[in-house]
Amino acid sequence: MIRMSTPAPHPGRWAALFVIALAQLMVVLDATIVNIALPQAQAHLGISDADRQWVVTAYTLAFGGLLLLGGRIADFWGRKRTFVVGALGFALASGLGGLAQDALTLFAARGLQGVFGALLAPAGLALLTVLFTEPGERAKAFSVFGAVAGGGSAVGLVLGGVLTEYADWRWCLLVNIPISVVAVALALVFVPESRADGDTRYDVPGAVTVTLGLVALVYGFTRASEDGWSAPWALGSFGAAVVLLVAFVVIEQRSSHPLVPLALLVQRDRGGAYLFSTLVGAGLLGAFLFLTFYFQIVLGYTPLQAGLASLPVTGGVLVAAGVASQLMPRIGPKPLMVTGGLVAAAGMILLTLITPDSSFLTLLLPAQLVLGLGLGLSFVPLASLALVGVGNQDAGAASAVLNATQQVGASLGTALLNTIATTAAASRLAEHPITDPSQTAEVAVYSYVVAFAWAAALLLIGTALIMVLVRAGRREVATPQVAHLG
Repeated sequence: MIRMSTPAPHPGRWAALFVIALAQLMVVLDATIVNIALPQAQAHLGISDADRQWVVTAYTLAFGGLLLLGGRIADFWGRKRTFVVGALGFALASGLGGLAQDALTLFAARGLQGVFGALLAPAGLALLTVLFTEPGERAKAFSVFGAVAGGGSAVGLVLGGVLTEYADWRWCLLVNIPISVVAVALALVFVPESRADGDTRYDVPGAVTVTLGLVALVYGFTRASEDGWSAPWALGSFGAAVVLLVAFVVIEQRSSHPLVPLALLVQRDRGGAYLFSTLVGAGLLGAFLFLTFYFQIVLGYTPLQAGLASLPVTGGVLVAAGVASQLMPRIGPKPLMVTGGLVAAAGMILLTLITPDSSFLTLLLPAQLVLGLGLGLSFVPLASLALVGVGNQDAGAASAVLNATQQVGASLGTALLNTIATTAAASRLAEHPITDPSQTAEVAVYSYVVAFAWAAALLLIGTALIMVLVRAGRREVATPQVAHLG
């Protein structure tokens, strides 16, 4: 029997936090670290322009689509065991990608990274849930986790720039091997095992259905970007996505062992947190994508300069996450998330003021700082709110849904905003044909501005949903129930 109470704190919990944060950083980095390396990898492996986006989406789709299954496996197979297997598999997949001699091998390796990341990430967050039971300590732990989740993407851009410029694009993948080895060695020493009791059967049909549905949806956006929204392939992909995702819901309703208990989604506090997470993921990854284009294509920054120029977002996240961890036990999650969402949207709106020769110090630096501050205020209460009232039996599933919403949002947001930007550029060219080479930058900037405006709208919609749906206050967040470690 699982005795539901507040156990004595585990003595190795802070060392375990370091291990979990290290592994989470590796997982988050791989969503963006290859972005800057893409031109070099594309040239070396002969990847076409149409196919190069799969270097990014193969990872995020496999990761986001299988996180739900990974959470259930972590719950019943053992969170420490799942964490270790995920880290080792991630290292092997990274080695395969780093040594790839053709495009198909690289795409497959990125997909495998997503598969093992889907084991690693939910196991880590579920371990935090059972390791930190005291409200103040839990807030600090989630602030570290939130800062890593929020700032890891920008760090990935910097690291990708350094490795691409001074070593080789392959090291953007190979660098994961030593990180994984260190994480596994420390986990074996400092991380305790925990698991839930009960039936250990898994919902494989649900996992396959939701993953294929998301792939079809992203592929639809990709085809719409190239051929138009009414193209047969685009419409067919969207139709297939709807059918598959509806089938997923039906499977979950009828399954005796669902991939994710639908009750986790319909509870308004968690449901609001998951919706907000999806929309923030879409806007955030879109911002990094188009900022990278703007820095390198329009302003002429080198890969390393572009990565360094993205650091203000990370700085803002780190500062605000520390503030949020102190305020959340006093004021609860909702005020922080609403404030954070509005501040992040303001930062995104500032980015819509860019021109072909904007100043970094007077516009790009403050805009990114504001964006980072807003995100930092949001991430800490978001992680905690998504797990409020979740028992030990479903801790892995609830944390997997949170991670999945961020990855799915990133995949869909990148595809959607790229389609919107491409359409905007084509429309601008149709209305104002280029008569001078200098106008090329103006068209590119116009498309980025449109994308930033849509990203800001996504953040504002997410904030409005938090205002309407979330009711949990500081007491609900401060009194979690978790099971004893065993």
